[in-house]
Amino acid sequence: MTQSTNKTQGLTCPECSGVVPIAEGVRIVECPFCHTHSLVQGERGVRRWQVPQTVERERALQTVGNFFHGMKKASDLAKEAQIKDTFLVYLPYWRVESFVAGWMFGRVKSGKDSTRPIEVQVSELMHWNDAAVDVAEYGVHQVAISKERLQPYDSNRLHAEAMVFEPSESHSDALEEAGRHFTYRGRKTRSLRTKFFEKFHFLRQRLSIVYYPLWVSRYEYHKRNYQVVVDGVDGRILYGKAPGNILYRAAALVSGLAVGNFILVNGTLLAGTIIGNSDDGDGLPLLLVPIALGIGLIAAGYRAFRYGEEVEEIQKGARKATLAGESDGSNLMSALTGGLMGGNSDVQEMMRSGMSVLEELTEGKR
Repeated sequence: MTQSTNKTQGLTCPECSGVVPIAEGVRIVECPFCHTHSLVQGERGVRRWQVPQTVERERALQTVGNFFHGMKKASDLAKEAQIKDTFLVYLPYWRVESFVAGWMFGRVKSGKDSTRPIEVQVSELMHWNDAAVDVAEYGVHQVAISKERLQPYDSNRLHAEAMVFEPSESHSDALEEAGRHFTYRGRKTRSLRTKFFEKFHFLRQRLSIVYYPLWVSRYEYHKRNYQVVVDGVDGRILYGKAPGNILYRAAALVSGLAVGNFILVNGTLLAGTIIGNSDDGDGLPLLLVPIALGIGLIAAGYRAFRYGEEVEEIQKGARKATLAGESDGSNLMSALTGGLMGGNSDVQEMMRSGMSVLEELTEGKR
């Protein structure tokens, strides 16, 4: 790529207000109109790109119509939902590219009761992106940014075709968060039984802002407003809210309680019998399996009933990237144990909610 095509329109001249093209990596630029020299610093020194819209409004509306169907959603949603507004927005996303080099020293399991020392080397080109504005309304924290689709930022063009949001979060915070994500991914390359030392370096780090197109569709159902967000590049549903199905909630609660209690009681008795007849004294993991499954099914049925009044769907790729130090949901046993030890009030609330199923069913038919 030549230098002439590797420019963005990201700086306004402080003297004549003309648009100054900025070549990548250049810190001092000259205005082509009044020849004033300016120092590029702060967020204005960050390279800006845009991803062109490829999904038209009609296709986005068709995708929204498909979103209205689903077992968890109100049975008459497709018939009763009234789309009030559909518009295109360009949201800014921080994008960080870095070559991550690092090392971890520790021990891994070797055999039944022994471990061995190991050195893990990390050498990988990684990417991270996150919204540069508050996306609580839109629910899309990440987008799939393809480097081949990036085009130089053209402010006039984007503002002419859609609503454009400007970054409101610090670029230094973005770099810090990207570093935590790269550290998390580096640690996930190998699971260590014991870790003595780790060190990660982020080389050739590049920060940029990417304006990404999203179709936002707002609809009304029984005088309540909901929203659906469609990817403006590949037409997928990234985020959406819908009213829940009361029958599905009731069925989930009843089946979760029934199956969960069956596995919890009978499975535990069966596991205890097997352990009692076995010569191997290390049978605790087998005993915990039916307990974990039973509690998990009960909790899943309760959550489906308790929080199913509104259905919120978020694509996995649109969720916020996991950072080092955050739980990724892999420690299921600890979560279940914590819920068992400290969740007495939740269990009581679950039972009270179960007793009110018929009342809610009656109200839902009115």
